[in-house]
Amino acid sequence: MPDAPQPGGMSPVTTLSAEQAALADATLARLNFDLPPDRIAQTGAEPRDASRLMVVGQTVTHHIFRDLPKLLRPGDLLVFNESRVIPARVMARKPVDAAGHGGGQVEVLLLREEDLPDLSAEHGPHLWSAYLKPARRAGNELWLGDGEHRQRARVVGQLEDGARILAFDRDIKPHLDDIGRLPLPPYIDPGSSDDTWRERYQTVYARAPGSVAAPTAGLHFTPDLLAALDAAGVERTTVTLHVGAGTFKPVTGPVAEHTMHAERYSVTPGAAAAINRARASGRRVIAVGTTTVRTLESAWDGTQVRAGEGDTRIFITPGTPVNVPDLLITNLHLPGSTLLLLVTAFAGEDRIRAAYDAALHGEYRFYSLGDAMLLTNVRGTQAAGSGTR
Repeated sequence: MPDAPQPGGMSPVTTLSAEQAALADATLARLNFDLPPDRIAQTGAEPRDASRLMVVGQTVTHHIFRDLPKLLRPGDLLVFNESRVIPARVMARKPVDAAGHGGGQVEVLLLREEDLPDLSAEHGPHLWSAYLKPARRAGNELWLGDGEHRQRARVVGQLEDGARILAFDRDIKPHLDDIGRLPLPPYIDPGSSDDTWRERYQTVYARAPGSVAAPTAGLHFTPDLLAALDAAGVERTTVTLHVGAGTFKPVTGPVAEHTMHAERYSVTPGAAAAINRARASGRRVIAVGTTTVRTLESAWDGTQVRAGEGDTRIFITPGTPVNVPDLLITNLHLPGSTLLLLVTAFAGEDRIRAAYDAALHGEYRFYSLGDAMLLTNVRGTQAAGSGTR
């Protein structure tokens, strides 16, 4: 099977220097920690904004997430990632031949639609990258789902990371709600039903379908909390970054060898204008989640945030300046992860070490459904929590 061409038009890619990679390796080694399995949240707080919130600046203080309006200032700008998780995990079967052989089951994790002109010319426009399990025995043809929503896919290429390119006979997106399940993180027990997760593993403001993992910092917000922030004079805008499966991929070797998967992002003219106005007037920009940070930094042209869309593989590690957001709302991340590197680049290693020590000793819950932190950008002087009215 020939390799598929890699998607074109990437912007931007961060290639680490040897010095940056060595610093990242050393940082992950110093920040390594053991996490008891019972500290990995299996369910979210109810209500969502009852989760804990650690404010990390010159000191560490402890709050409930619904306290956020008291911790921010009128005129602060919250930037949300409005991507919506799609039911991207689909069970498929291999075709059965005339002798009755075949029919083996294959798990398909759809990653994203791909724009690959050479393959589209030969196989049609409905191309997706996907991880298959088992990949080597998947064959060249799969049938996803059952009944009227049954979809045929042909395996027509392979990407560098082992993902296969699937060519569908028709647009599969309208059928995913019927044949797919939400792709929960591997450390969460999905149970036998997808019904609860279809609501709980989405932010309340999710609009644009395309992610295979939730932008989890946003899971703490409720309609009532958003209304309270509005009433407090906190402004908000949205961007989009469709979170890929690479968000689950730990750094298993030298950081220099870690591959950042491409993710599609977009910033509307209205969002770019709101962010640039806030910065120009000295108001704080607050990124809700690491995916929002990656979007803003990908859209940064050196002086302002540019409207537009593209693919990003940006890799933010210690020593990399984070230019746009002043504050970051984020969950507690895995040791040995690119997300831990990002928050260390944002807030500084000493503060991240203090925050994680406090979380480990203070019964905070970790990962996608766990508790949150409010971090101050190490470059800034406008500390988190310093804006109480």
